[in-house]
Amino acid sequence: MKMVEGHFMRIPFSVGVVVLALIVLPVRGEDWNEFRGPTGQGEVSGVSLPVEWNDSESDSENILWKQQLDGLAWSSPIVVDGKIFMTCASEESEDSLSLQLIALDAETGDEFWRRELWTHSDDVQVHKKNSHASPTPICDGEHLYAHFGPQGTACVTLDGEIVWKQKLEYKPVHGNGGSPALAEGVLVICCDGGDRQFVVGLDRASGDIRWRTERETDPKKGFSFSTPLVIEVNGQQQAVCPGSDAVFVYDPQTGEEIWRVDYPGGYSVTPRPVYGNGLVYVCTGFNKPQLLAIDPTGTGNVTETHLRWSADRAIPHSPSPVFFEDSVYVVSDKGIATCFDAESGEVVWQERLGGNFSASPIVSDRKLYFQDETGTGIVLKASREFEELSRNNIGSGERTFASYAVDGDSILLRSESHLYRIGRN
Repeated sequence: MKMVEGHFMRIPFSVGVVVLALIVLPVRGEDWNEFRGPTGQGEVSGVSLPVEWNDSESDSENILWKQQLDGLAWSSPIVVDGKIFMTCASEESEDSLSLQLIALDAETGDEFWRRELWTHSDDVQVHKKNSHASPTPICDGEHLYAHFGPQGTACVTLDGEIVWKQKLEYKPVHGNGGSPALAEGVLVICCDGGDRQFVVGLDRASGDIRWRTERETDPKKGFSFSTPLVIEVNGQQQAVCPGSDAVFVYDPQTGEEIWRVDYPGGYSVTPRPVYGNGLVYVCTGFNKPQLLAIDPTGTGNVTETHLRWSADRAIPHSPSPVFFEDSVYVVSDKGIATCFDAESGEVVWQERLGGNFSASPIVSDRKLYFQDETGTGIVLKASREFEELSRNNIGSGERTFASYAVDGDSILLRSESHLYRIGRN
């Protein structure tokens, strides 16, 4: 069921700690403009990222700078035109939170500006592994789009001026989570609460709701947190939007459903899908997570006709998959990494990395970069043979649920209270 709705229509920061070696930054590559980068799938091309780093009292290897952050947020950084943009939720008073968008200098970590977008009571309940600012902002090169679940969605210029605001009414469970996706002039957002589940397309210029499509399911637990992935199949754009009980795929310009695959009982779906080898790879969330490989060329309910393979051992609840060449790589929340043959679903290798994982991995220069929940970075070969290349840490033991971002040949790592730029010094 689809319906069109109407339109709803602006600071200070603690001094950062900057640790600088003699830094020579390379020519900047493609902007890291959304969650999981320019493709939305954690792929990094044309650069060589560091394989080893360390931040401790006795040694600081390849840590170009370290900036202290206030406020708790698990959104990932994005990088556009030499600036880092992030959201945060800072305490405004004993019972109020300030939901903000901040801009930092990518070379030094110094703050350029911050904008408060909303305030709300801090008695809003979130899961202990969540925050009040978990969705990652997205940029179209001229404007930033920051989403805070039902607290609001905003469009802001690169200089921090607010262009529009929009509110989407639903009741999330455990707080907000999924990030927006862009498809030409439309901002696509999954709104999966405990009370209602729908997907919207906001007009990028005005914030008006172009379309709103209800999910045609009746799940026992309707809440999910996935980020749409916009792909092109046979010349047509598709917005792949996993939710509870099913993945729905919509025309991002109209909200019309193209196809769906059911997985009854799946809920709290968090991983973002990936697309490669002509297949879409979707994780189904809790209870028993599965990885589904789906042919996206069908129409209607294609559960019985276009599901090419599925796997249900050591599949992640939280981290997104990575597709590279002929393989799909995942790490479970409990630290088991698996390489699947992308065509058949056959397990090529499966190894225990140790630790617990929430962040989504990236792939660069034939290497896989994983990060556990205490800041340990594990680098593996992206290969049909398992090989661990390094194991790195930031020493503080702070929680690290946010996913990596990349700027040039440097990694940006967000911990509970710091942002690190990791490069070669």
